[in-house]
Amino acid sequence: MESHPVLRYSAFTDDPAGGNPAGLVLDATGLDDAAMLSIAAEIGYSESAFLRRTAERAYDVRYFSPLAEVPFCGHATVAAAVALGERNGPGELRFTTRAGEVPVVVERRGDALRATLSSVEPYQEPVAEADLAEALAALNWPPAALDPELPPRIAFAGARHLVVAVTSRARLADLSYDFDRLAALMRRLDLTTLQLVWRESPTVFHVRDPFPVGGVVEDPATGAAAAALGGYLRALGTVPEAATLTLHQGHDLGRPSLLTVELRAGDPRVHVSGTAVAITTA
Repeated sequence: MESHPVLRYSAFTDDPAGGNPAGLVLDATGLDDAAMLSIAAEIGYSESAFLRRTAERAYDVRYFSPLAEVPFCGHATVAAAVALGERNGPGELRFTTRAGEVPVVVERRGDALRATLSSVEPYQEPVAEADLAEALAALNWPPAALDPELPPRIAFAGARHLVVAVTSRARLADLSYDFDRLAALMRRLDLTTLQLVWRESPTVFHVRDPFPVGGVVEDPATGAAAAALGGYLRALGTVPEAATLTLHQGHDLGRPSLLTVELRAGDPRVHVSGTAVAITTA
């Protein structure tokens, strides 16, 4: 790893003790898939991003969890964009991911840099009753806990997530699931995380994201799932075509994270914003 320095940043926070940590290799030239997976496993974060520069402010980006490659990762995208912004200045970046092209804008807000990613075009699809029943059984959640105004759906904005909304914050806090059972279902449905949701108000949401398929019990901040949730809410008609949503995540893990989701009229993409901060290691 000495020839490919690894940076560590936490995204969707301005505190290294909060947010979601990501490993970053800003120049992954010469690394093959096995090497990137090995580095990601050694780092041990939910995801690490590996960049190869292809043009001025343009990069090919790969994302790996400790167990497997994922097509897109929002928090590692924000972390990488802020790290590049610190080195090269604010401005527009173009990330080419396995899910498609993801433009990112880095802006200076006071003393901090803030990155806004624009997702690939989102879509939603129904989840089979038997699959939902299996998910609830793995979560140890009764069907009566579900919010009838936010029906379960599979949502995509770069990666696939099962959105499951509940009626109380206490239920969301009560998360002790069957790791292997949920992982098996997620592999079968090609899911990256479950996006578990409680709606505090029309534009404020609390979310949690189990990630057993990545070898991680839970993600503290999940930008890809935030984008998928934004597309889901717009398709459902529960938010206006143009809206700004606030997502709180990671509080139950002691790593509070703040994600901003913006929907723009006439724009099919979902825009997810956040800050990131370097993690210093001994």
